[in-house]
Amino acid sequence: MYRFLLLTAAILSVHTVRPTANDLVEIRLNGHYFAEPATLQITVTVAPDHANRVLRVEADGDSLFRSTEVTLDGSSEKRVHNVEFRNLPAGAYEVRAELLSATAVRAVATQDIEVMGSPR
Repeated sequence: MYRFLLLTAAILSVHTVRPTANDLVEIRLNGHYFAEPATLQITVTVAPDHANRVLRVEADGDSLFRSTEVTLDGSSEKRVHNVEFRNLPAGAYEVRAELLSATAVRAVATQDIEVMGSPR
């Protein structure tokens, strides 16, 4: 019985783990709540990989959509990318970073934020 447990543990520890979306792309913001008109500074971390071709960053809100794309050079590309969206009006937004290969979306990271309007 003891030998069986050791063999089982050894086999389980050798399995291959597929990377999750957070291993490939991650969004970092300096908060979740911003004052209108908001300047959103987004830091996106991308794990270098030969399949990486495009990084698409979006701010999708109630009344505004902004996006930008950065062409990536596969495994020789830098890890950290900074994107800035200016003058976002009040509303709820989903900030999204999509990592694309030549044929598919490889990973998506999202974060929700709120831009608060000024009191009247």
